[in-house]
Amino acid sequence: MVILVINCGSSSLKFKLFDMEKDKEVLMAEGLVEEIGKDKSRFTCTTAAMKKGEKSVTDVVAHDHTEAVAVMNDMLVDSKCGVFKGKLGVDAVGHRVVHGAEKFSKSALITPGVKSAIEECISIAPLHNPPNLAGIEACEKVLQGIPQVAVFDTAFHQTMPKHAYLYGLPYEQYERYHIRKYGFHGTSHEYVSQRVAVLMKKDFAKLKIVTCHLGNGSSMTAVKNGQSVDTTMGFTPLEGLLMGTRTGDMDPAVLLWIIDKEQMTTDDVNALCNKKSGFKGISGVSNDLRELLAKAAEGHARSQLAIDIFCYRITKYIGAYAAAMGGLDAVVFTGGIGENAVQIRQKCIEPLEFMGMVVDPAKNESKEKEKLITRGKSKAQVWVVPTNEELMIARKTKFVVEEAGNTYR
Repeated sequence: MVILVINCGSSSLKFKLFDMEKDKEVLMAEGLVEEIGKDKSRFTCTTAAMKKGEKSVTDVVAHDHTEAVAVMNDMLVDSKCGVFKGKLGVDAVGHRVVHGAEKFSKSALITPGVKSAIEECISIAPLHNPPNLAGIEACEKVLQGIPQVAVFDTAFHQTMPKHAYLYGLPYEQYERYHIRKYGFHGTSHEYVSQRVAVLMKKDFAKLKIVTCHLGNGSSMTAVKNGQSVDTTMGFTPLEGLLMGTRTGDMDPAVLLWIIDKEQMTTDDVNALCNKKSGFKGISGVSNDLRELLAKAAEGHARSQLAIDIFCYRITKYIGAYAAAMGGLDAVVFTGGIGENAVQIRQKCIEPLEFMGMVVDPAKNESKEKEKLITRGKSKAQVWVVPTNEELMIARKTKFVVEEAGNTYR
């Protein structure tokens, strides 16, 4: 089965193409249509047949997501750089959908009812669900007859118990508006937690794992016996860790105080918390951790402070989640920061030596992509595992289509 995985942003369409036949899980092609909506857009694609580092870059016209899907379709069957001859040989399309609220605890074959439910979630995911939905509708127009599957970032966290996901608001607020912790990055947390179980040669259903997806947006998840039991992000992706431009955890009364002092609107507060805070707000320099590390090395105190806050919260949540799960078998670092920032991993784990985790500097600094970075005698292992959300979406898409029992080709 050939699966096309699509992730749509407001002005972009990312895709990966997988051959999932007999569990081969081979990446056939990947690409991006960017600057959608402008007079000139750009299509970039790499295929398995190309030499390492080679890619095709073409100026295209894509005024909306439908035109972007049409461009992708044409390029994938192009005689020069395409992977198919004459016709797109795709069996199913898997879409990343950010928010499924309480409506979806697993991936779903897209139907009019599923689309309506995704649309209903726009009020709590106004930046992400609209382009996700636009991608679905674009594929329905251009790739007619091919089954589509929605894979939700929030679905993995639907196993959280009520005492973990409810806030201390009047219960009526939950009943009326479904205000609760939802969590995000679920596809990544699920992938790396499953993958580390394979690397450890352990039963996933018997492990206690803390996964750390660290990037410009960061979150952590407690995975006990194969299920998410708590996660740092909440009703929105604002809760939890300090991030590139987001505050993370804070006393909500602070905002009431600032609103009163500065006469801010809700849009002002939203911009303050989501776009002006985090690394950027604390350091006054950048939202990019690489820049902060460089500035901190030069003695810039506020850059170092932003790093210290970031690592402190990660350390704190590892300890908290170990307590919540009644033990800890592994910690997994993933995401752009988690996979690449040697210094950050060391700083986060160093205070946890009392829990039986001791980082081996040579292992931590090695060039291996998947690697165990703690010493052999460490009671809990610490791993680096590159995430592969697209492959996870492809796996789930294949499962849903096969489970549906329909023949499309």
